[in-house]
Amino acid sequence: MLANLSAMMTHGFKSSKQDFIFGPWKVTAAKTHIMKSKDIERLGEEMHMPSLPEMLFGDNVLRIQHTDGYGIEFNAIDALKRVNNMQDSVKVACAQEWQESRADSEHSKETVKHYDWTYTTDYRGTLLGEDQQMRATETLERIDMEKLKAREQIMFFDDVLLFEDELHDHGVSMISVKIRVMPTSFFLLLRFFLRVDGVLIRINDTRLYHETGKNYMIREFSTRESKISELKNVPAALYTDPNEIAQHLTLKLTECEKLELPETGPHPGDTEAPQ
Repeated sequence: MLANLSAMMTHGFKSSKQDFIFGPWKVTAAKTHIMKSKDIERLGEEMHMPSLPEMLFGDNVLRIQHTDGYGIEFNAIDALKRVNNMQDSVKVACAQEWQESRADSEHSKETVKHYDWTYTTDYRGTLLGEDQQMRATETLERIDMEKLKAREQIMFFDDVLLFEDELHDHGVSMISVKIRVMPTSFFLLLRFFLRVDGVLIRINDTRLYHETGKNYMIREFSTRESKISELKNVPAALYTDPNEIAQHLTLKLTECEKLELPETGPHPGDTEAPQ
C-alpha cells in the first residue's frame, strides 16, 4: 500500500499539461487525478468488467498531432478496451482469493471466472483524424536503436502513467508512456508491465519513431514473457524493475508497421529541424 500512496502522491494530486511544438507537430502530455469511484463504476459497466485498475488515470494522455489534424495518442480507456475481459489469462494459486476480494456480491462466479484480472493489453495507440488518418502497413524496416543511443540534445521529455494495480498485493500491472523529442526525431515507448509474484513476468512494448522529413513513422510492438521458474538465474531484485528484467524475458512476438502520413500540402518545418 505504500507504493500506492507514493504513486498517488506523485501522480494523483499534481495536475500538469505540457505542449511542445516542433515543425508541424505538437506533443501534448496531460497528467491529472485518478478517476473518481462513480466514474470507474460506470466505465466498468460499459466495458463489462467486474473490476478496473485501482489507479486509473482516465484523463491522462500523451498525444502527437500534426497541424492537419491526424496523429496518434495514448490513453488509459483505449488501453483497457484492448483487455480480453472474457479470458482469465493467468492461473495462480491465489487467484480465487484475489477474485473473491475484488468481485462485488452481485457478480456471479461465472462472471468473475471469465475476467482477465491482470489487465493485460496489447494496446498500441489510438490513431487520430476524422478526414484523414495515418495508414498502418507491415514493414521489414526496424527502428535503428543504435542511432537512438547517439548523444543528441533532448528538447522535450515526459512520462505519463495510464493505469496501475497491485493485484491485491500479489504483484503489479501497469501501463505508462514516455516520449523524448530530439532536434531531428522523436522516440516514444508505451510499456505494459505485469508481474504476478511467483508465477510470471510479462512486458508488452510499443515503440514509435519518426525522423523529420520522412513521410512515415515506424511502430514496433513486442511481447516478452517468462515464468518465474525460468528466471532462477536472474536476481530477484530485478523482478520489480521493467528496464532491467526486460532483457531476461523470452521474446514471444514482434510486429513492425509503418504509419504512413497522409498526402498533404507542404508545411513550414516539414523538412527542417525544430527550432
